Amino acid sequence: MDLIPTPDQLGAATANVIDRVLRGHLADLRPQPSAIVHEGPQRTVRRYLRPGEERGHRGGAAAKPPVLLVPPLAAPATCFDLRRGCSVAEHLLAAGHPTYLVDYGPIAFCDRNLGIEHWIDDVIPSAIDAVRRDAEAESVQLVGWCLGGIMALLVAAESPARVRSVALVASPFDTSEVPLVAPLRPLVNLAGGSVGTAAYKLLGGAPAPLVKRVYQLAGFDKYVMKPFTLATNLDDREFLAQVEAVDRFMGGMLAYPGRTFGQIYHRMLRRNDLAEGRIVLGDRTIELAQVRAPVLSIAGDGDGIAPRKAVHRIAQLLPNAAEVKIATAPGGHLGVLTGRAARRTTWPLIDDFLDVTASADGSDRAPRRHLRAVA
Repeated sequence: MDLIPTPDQLGAATANVIDRVLRGHLADLRPQPSAIVHEGPQRTVRRYLRPGEERGHRGGAAAKPPVLLVPPLAAPATCFDLRRGCSVAEHLLAAGHPTYLVDYGPIAFCDRNLGIEHWIDDVIPSAIDAVRRDAEAESVQLVGWCLGGIMALLVAAESPARVRSVALVASPFDTSEVPLVAPLRPLVNLAGGSVGTAAYKLLGGAPAPLVKRVYQLAGFDKYVMKPFTLATNLDDREFLAQVEAVDRFMGGMLAYPGRTFGQIYHRMLRRNDLAEGRIVLGDRTIELAQVRAPVLSIAGDGDGIAPRKAVHRIAQLLPNAAEVKIATAPGGHLGVLTGRAARRTTWPLIDDFLDVTASADGSDRAPRRHLRAVA
């Protein structure tokens, strides 16, 4: 909106304010219709329904392989279905992909002993198997955001026959390149990490309010300037709707289980294991070199949590993958996945990758190196 608003801008701003006050919202926050195909501890697997499809209908074989959306821990699964018009699930469904989601649900104090192994050995593989049964498919295409992408890739390393391809969005593999972590590294390493260990053990993990504050800190300038930004965009209904949807998402942050947070703290933050292409979990080591499926990794050019260098480190860590493609798209940590520009940038990159990798299962092909950077 101009410094001296035009009559049209004033009219649009007035209409937006009235709608917000009278209706309580501007964004269409209705979730995409879905049917539950599997339930278990820390997992509910949903199939998104096509228009006119009834919930009792089984998925069945389709022209395209099924896609399973893998969210990170602690963030609500609505990251893939933010609002109508800015929903990854809605877009993939419209493009003809049988689309599924695994939702971990809330994390309680009693879940504090669950480690990353629980998700990569049980939760995500069980979700994949549920999708395979429902879609009558041999393998599944995975699309993961942030830590969800990292966990999806670890599953691909451990269970190559189940996974046809993996698309990662804003998944950092080198925490030394994360500006938010670098100043904290001396504190993280204090007394061999025992100070942080005592803190997360006492709390049983990372509580939801702390997780929310970390996300806000990563976009501190936007958080501080939010009142001014809203005031200067009162005439932009799409902008206001997006802010409203993001606020709902941020309000739904969940907790990290204690043991999982401990592994992230020690293995990813202190030792930066993933930057070397492996992660140690208890008495076992998972090597990313075991991944054979094609991989796409997309970074956000304004991402403070997973900047481009941290995300694109993956290009040097997958020597046996059928293909490794890296790309950069506009947006911050959430915006690169489901911002207003994502439908013109990130989503077409995912579409192309899914279509190309739908025709063949990379697990039985000879390893080859094909690295391409896309602006």
